[in-house]
Amino acid sequence: MPASDRARQLRKGVLELAILAVLNREECYSIEIINRLDAYPALAATPGTVYPLLARLDKAGLVATRWAEAAGGPPRKYYRLTRKGRASLTQGVVEWSALSNAVAEVLGEGAS
Repeated sequence: MPASDRARQLRKGVLELAILAVLNREECYSIEIINRLDAYPALAATPGTVYPLLARLDKAGLVATRWAEAAGGPPRKYYRLTRKGRASLTQGVVEWSALSNAVAEVLGEGAS
């Protein structure tokens, strides 16, 4: 598997967790979420990737939405974590920590 394909597959699994983490800090509209992810090149995502994830998180009850007027533009849809979303984030952090620690250990075994 080419490195770019591998990176793409790895990112798919962590983008949802990253979005939950962004929303844990504060309510955001979709482009703000994308811009925050862009600050970390490995997490950079397009609207075509983020919008379906947000819709899935909304449908699962992990985020709630509201519409607000925007100065000089159309209304914006804001996303915020629900209680269920915060619980999912907490569980995801524990799972990510266990997984990343295990992978780091396995990778470290080959360094000897």
